[in-house]
Amino acid sequence: MVRSESRRLRIGAGGADDQLRSLLDWLRHEDGLRGRVQAQRAPVAQGEMGGALDALVVAVGSGGVGAILANCVSTWIAQRRSDVRITLTTEDGRTLEVDAKGVDPQALTRDIERLLTRQEAGGDSG
Repeated sequence: MVRSESRRLRIGAGGADDQLRSLLDWLRHEDGLRGRVQAQRAPVAQGEMGGALDALVVAVGSGGVGAILANCVSTWIAQRRSDVRITLTTEDGRTLEVDAKGVDPQALTRDIERLLTRQEAGGDSG
């Protein structure tokens, strides 16, 4: 369950259910993220048995969770062999789009940490 005292970061993959499942599994194996990652399902359409995985929601806040998440996501995306594009969205609507092609893991980690730092500071951009 996502903790209510934390801010939330939404991670989407543009309908790539299998990629989101892979990332979900990856993040759930990280001790520092235990209990902070939740699958968000799309609404069930008529005639469907269940909704597809729509996004991941991660509770971020104090205690270095942002750095742990940034490192996990950058490592996961750097290891993808297929075209993967994910979008990280803060509660105030700021986004970071990441394409796995030629990603620099250190730069991606910094970009994610910067996105989260701005969220903690109240959304100031700079």
